[in-house]
Amino acid sequence: MNALIEDFDDAMMSIYQRALKETGYKASAFLKMLLEHRGLETARRLINTTRVSHGYTALWELKRLDLTVEALIHDSPKWHALFTAEEIAICKKRLNDYKYF
Repeated sequence: MNALIEDFDDAMMSIYQRALKETGYKASAFLKMLLEHRGLETARRLINTTRVSHGYTALWELKRLDLTVEALIHDSPKWHALFTAEEIAICKKRLNDYKYF
């Protein structure tokens, strides 16, 4: 499981870097969270809030929901072992609500 968590940390950093490179969006708060809490805890904090983050909204406006934490988790079943069924359902609902599918 530790290797999976480390791989997820890398994947989370990758979506930050891709968002910056591909859209110019600098998700400063997201990067700070990653550096402070690492990927898994950052994802859990973002998922388990009642509303989407500023970064989620910014990526939606850029038509790049594929670079959100929710899409990273939803689109890659290998990460599902790290999350509860409820957290995965939250990801799917948010993506559906914002017309990702």
